[in-house]
Amino acid sequence: MGTPRSDREAQVAEVLDRLYEEYPDSTISLNFSNRLELLVAVVLSAQCTDERVNEVTEDLFAKYRSAEDYAEADEEQLAEDIYGITFHNNKAGYLKSIGETLRDEHDGEVPDTMAELTALSGVGRKTANVVLQHGHDVVEGIVVDTHVQRISRRLGIAEAESPPKIERELMDLVPEPDWQQCTHLFISHGRAVCTARNPDCESCVLEDLCPSSKLDGDVDLASGEAWT
Repeated sequence: MGTPRSDREAQVAEVLDRLYEEYPDSTISLNFSNRLELLVAVVLSAQCTDERVNEVTEDLFAKYRSAEDYAEADEEQLAEDIYGITFHNNKAGYLKSIGETLRDEHDGEVPDTMAELTALSGVGRKTANVVLQHGHDVVEGIVVDTHVQRISRRLGIAEAESPPKIERELMDLVPEPDWQQCTHLFISHGRAVCTARNPDCESCVLEDLCPSSKLDGDVDLASGEAWT
C-alpha cells in the first residue's frame, strides 16, 4: 500500500497540493443562474447525478421562476416535471414546501444562514453548505458528499463514517481557505479516478501515499472491506 505522510495534517497538505495541480478548474457542476435555482438543483441532486439534474432543470427553471411558482404548483404536476430524478415524488413535496416557506417567511428569497436553510424541507447541512458557499459566498464548513466521504477515508484523512463527523474532522485538518475547493477537488478525483467500485489506482496521483491502494493493499478503508 502507499505510505501516508507522517500525520494527517501533512497528508491533507500533500493531497491538496497534488489535486490542485491535477484539477485546476474544478468547480460545482450543477447549472444555475440564481440562488433559488441553486437551492432547487442541490435538493434534486441528493442521491442523483448532477448530469441528470442538469437535464431536468433545463426545462424546470424555464417553468418555475420564483418561490411563488413552486408554492402554487400542483404537487403531482411538479413530480411529473422532475420525473427521472431519484425520489421525484418526495422531492416534489420538498420543492413545494420550500416555495411556501420562502414566500411566507423570507419574502421569496433564499436565506443566508445555516439555521434558516436547514429549516427548509429536504435541506440538510450538506445542501445548506453548498447554497451558502455558491449562493451567498459564505463558507461555514465543508460539503461532505459520497465522494468526499469515500476519498477522505481511503486516504486515511478521516476516521469517522458519517458525513457530519467527517466534516468536523476535515474542518480541523483542512486550512479554512481550502474548505470550499477541497470538496470540488475530491469530487473531481472521485469521478475521474477514485471511483466507488473500481478505482484506477495505477493512474492515481495519490497512489504512493494512499493506504488503500489496490496495487499492494488488501483493504478499502472507505468501506473497511477487502478488495475483490
